[in-house]
Amino acid sequence: MAQQQSFLDNEPEQWELDAAQERTVATVLLSDGPSGEFDYLVPPQNLDPSRLEQLVEPGRRLGVPFGRANRRRAAYCVGVGVKRVDPARLKSVAAVLDAERLLSPAMLELTHWMSRYYLCPWGQVLEAVLPSGVRQNVGTREVAFFALPLDVRERLPTLKLPPKQRKCVEVLAAVEEPITAVRLTESAGCTMAPVTQLLKKGLVEKTTKRVATDRAEEEAVPRERPLQLNLDQQAALDEIHTALESREATGLVLHGVTGSGKTEVYLQAIQRVVEYGRQAIVLVPEISLTPQTVRRFRARFDRIAVLHSHQSEVQRHDHWRCILRGEVQVVVGARSAVFAPARNLGLIVIDEEHEATFKQDTSPRYHARDVAWQRAAREGVPLVLGSATPSMESWHRASTGEYRKLSLPKRVANRPMPDVAIVDLRDPGQARGGRGGISRPLHQATQAALRDGGQVIYLLNRRGFSTHVQCPACGFKLECPHCELSLTYHRQDNTALCHYCDYRAEPPTKCPDCKSDAIRYGGLGTQKLEAEVRARFPDYKCARMDTDSMRGAGAHERVLSAFRRGEIDILLGTQMIAKGLDFPNVTLVGVINADTALHLPDFRAGERTFQLVAQVAGRTGRGDRGGRVLVQTLSPDHPAIVAAARHDFPRFAEAELVARARLKYPPLGAMVRIVLRGEANAVVRESAKALAGNLKADASETRVMGPAPAAIPKLRGEYRYQVQLQGEAINTVRDLTHRTLHAWHPPESVTLTVDIDPQDML
Repeated sequence: MAQQQSFLDNEPEQWELDAAQERTVATVLLSDGPSGEFDYLVPPQNLDPSRLEQLVEPGRRLGVPFGRANRRRAAYCVGVGVKRVDPARLKSVAAVLDAERLLSPAMLELTHWMSRYYLCPWGQVLEAVLPSGVRQNVGTREVAFFALPLDVRERLPTLKLPPKQRKCVEVLAAVEEPITAVRLTESAGCTMAPVTQLLKKGLVEKTTKRVATDRAEEEAVPRERPLQLNLDQQAALDEIHTALESREATGLVLHGVTGSGKTEVYLQAIQRVVEYGRQAIVLVPEISLTPQTVRRFRARFDRIAVLHSHQSEVQRHDHWRCILRGEVQVVVGARSAVFAPARNLGLIVIDEEHEATFKQDTSPRYHARDVAWQRAAREGVPLVLGSATPSMESWHRASTGEYRKLSLPKRVANRPMPDVAIVDLRDPGQARGGRGGISRPLHQATQAALRDGGQVIYLLNRRGFSTHVQCPACGFKLECPHCELSLTYHRQDNTALCHYCDYRAEPPTKCPDCKSDAIRYGGLGTQKLEAEVRARFPDYKCARMDTDSMRGAGAHERVLSAFRRGEIDILLGTQMIAKGLDFPNVTLVGVINADTALHLPDFRAGERTFQLVAQVAGRTGRGDRGGRVLVQTLSPDHPAIVAAARHDFPRFAEAELVARARLKYPPLGAMVRIVLRGEANAVVRESAKALAGNLKADASETRVMGPAPAAIPKLRGEYRYQVQLQGEAINTVRDLTHRTLHAWHPPESVTLTVDIDPQDML
């Protein structure tokens, strides 16, 4: 007789093999906490009335029990498949949180790439891609819908029902789609009692789904016909059409001088996309540009959706759902609109693609331009990057043939570019008569422009009234205790404010140290400039646009509409007025201080100064009256300012790229910036030294610089140190960063951030 084998005789691996079964498993990610992937059993539909097995799919969020306490967590499903597992070792999915898939397979693939490229947990990327209003279902409510089952329809003539129940059944039989309780009872002329009885008898089906509580009415915009294109515009449009018809990913850099009609090219290209039955995404850099851009698109297309951060969560959710349902032809928005759930995407356009606002400054620190290219590559659509002053990255790609270069070298109707004059503020003769921010030449030019019925734009990229408060007697400076930076005086609120952490202090009338009455409020901000403009030109209306004055809903649009109607004569503000705005009656632009960003410790300082001056100069001369630009500067010989005055972007770009190549700066090299911060200076400094040492020990093809205090060494109460990595290829630099950080972790009191392809070096 054979000896009976005990399960104790088996090896542990054999026990697991015997217990394993083939089961449907969902792989999920959490948006915070542990960053790995977790497997959960999917209950068979015959065991669960909610039919989980049918509803669980990649791209939906699931409710899962997590941790020892089995606390319910929302998780993103990224995979479903049959696996051989031990069911006793896995927990089961508890619920499906979304009525439909929110993330397509292409979007899941894109976010996975972002996670790897930007060294950020995948779950955190998914959380950033879905607007919070969508995740929370804001602006919706559960509504019951009623329908007649097919078998009931077939035996309807034989059913014997009371009159009111019969009427309800007849109403449902007459409609093809489920209807709400309100519509059903009103049509049948009864209360809910007969409907309830029909439900009990199984003659009526009830389902629930979320619907929007209300939808905002869209502004009615008169329809416009496409404009006649010039030869350069038509050539650019033909290139885009060729790319569209190829159904392949193609990068196109549309370099057009200000006023050359780039937007009209976008519009006509998108018209072809819509004719194909596909959708387009258009990204703009500033909220202030969105109303004007949206109005132009609504004048051409029937169904437009808008996505940007100044919308309410209800509005954003409503527009997002419309895109998901395929009800939208064109999506217009800021950088996060690159993730719009367009299921039949045909084209992506990024207007003013050079703008730094396309870079996210919190994790995941993605650049919308690079993400847009990755999405275009995955969905086989063209990407159009438009600008009068392209980024060095895009220009280099176009110059090397990676992207196609399209050129619009002339303004529409052959209007001349505006004359640009440089006002040398070092010269007492030019500055004489300008007791404030406005020099004598600019004052005289403004008087002439206003007298002739023109409008004027002043650019000053500094908020507030005075940029610093100081005592000339003892040298005291009013600083933020959390950032150790000068506080900016805001006269409108009579407060001294830190623009980094929002710390506020009461402005002193005497020096807190030596008690001197000679406390000085120095420097020039937009509030002081506004006061000076009103004093110099009291007979003309003035408005200011900066983040302090544009806080209310619709504030941008109200000011720009008034300026467009001629109700405002002088518009002054920060960089939000420097690009994309088209006002034909503007005959003078004044750059109050072209040096505000020129000498910052940032290798892009020259590029950004050129872009800002060139862009704001382009706001004038767009009408038949022509225009002038006066640029006030203490650095009149700087290459960026000289090139901007000549409207010569190619020459500036050529010189800039030569300098970048010599120093291995992007786009002729790759860069990663690591910032460590914490409340204890010594701990952060030593942590930075340890990290830099580990990086240098493993670096073979990468240059590791630092650690060194950041350009702003203390911010929001935390000391900051940085380590900078540079190399030939981003993969090499990024892989070194990933390997080192995987093996080394800072103390709990130190926070570490990694910025791939950094745009901000401060």
